[in-house]
Amino acid sequence: MILGELRRSAVQRLRVAGVESAEADARLLLMRAAQVDAAKLISLEGSEVAADVAAAYDRLIERRISGEPVARIAGEKEFWSLRFALGSDTLVPRPETETIVEAALAEIEDKNRTISILDLGVGSGAILAALLSELPNAKGVAVDKSEEALRTARENLRNLSLDRRVSYACGDWANALGGTFNLIVSNPPYIASKELALLSPEVRVHDPLLALDGGPDGLDAYRIILRQLGDRLAPGGKAVLELGQGQEEAVIALAKATGKLSVAGRARKDLAGIPRALIIHVKR
Repeated sequence: MILGELRRSAVQRLRVAGVESAEADARLLLMRAAQVDAAKLISLEGSEVAADVAAAYDRLIERRISGEPVARIAGEKEFWSLRFALGSDTLVPRPETETIVEAALAEIEDKNRTISILDLGVGSGAILAALLSELPNAKGVAVDKSEEALRTARENLRNLSLDRRVSYACGDWANALGGTFNLIVSNPPYIASKELALLSPEVRVHDPLLALDGGPDGLDAYRIILRQLGDRLAPGGKAVLELGQGQEEAVIALAKATGKLSVAGRARKDLAGIPRALIIHVKR
């Protein structure tokens, strides 16, 4: 079969299965099956496809039809224009999480100064790597409860030539840490337990429960993290927390209830207009 015909056939199969991003998914999966980039794929549009490539592509399309996300099939995802390998214990980095990076960078006037960053629940390492790529003299500490997630983060940071500026700790948030940090970031689990069943199959089936389940009201992780921030933030330091939809007021109230923390205005909104990145500091 001609490559272009194979791709168009796959698009149709995906559309029939109800995949909204059928065109993009078919193209990305064909690039993976044929092991070519986007430019090469275009140049091969009229070429015949080898039988082994067609068979591999068919398997990938079947996985997508079954509901497996393209990022999981590919085993990697782009975030902040960087590529990240995924593990079974890591979330797929999502565009809205880039709001955390944007908010954090906006708080740092001198991007060349030496600062310390703590990433609580580092997962794939996407947030920390994005920050380190923009802050050449920053050093980071990556914390995750999952040893497998830490291995994935270490691999990603090594592949991006950033690992020499990072230390790693396996633990429950900041419980095992001492010292203070100029910047603390976190994308904690924030889905209420009762709402997990309502998530799309792509998330519910393929993302790790540990990174999704925020307890009965979705706020369990925030309660722990906010109690720790007062001792872990350096003077003048800032924390940037990702919020779930509709959680801004509740997290602000939890921060103020500690008696140690203040909130720096309203949360920064993501591209969909959802309050996403809340900036917190120690009371002056």
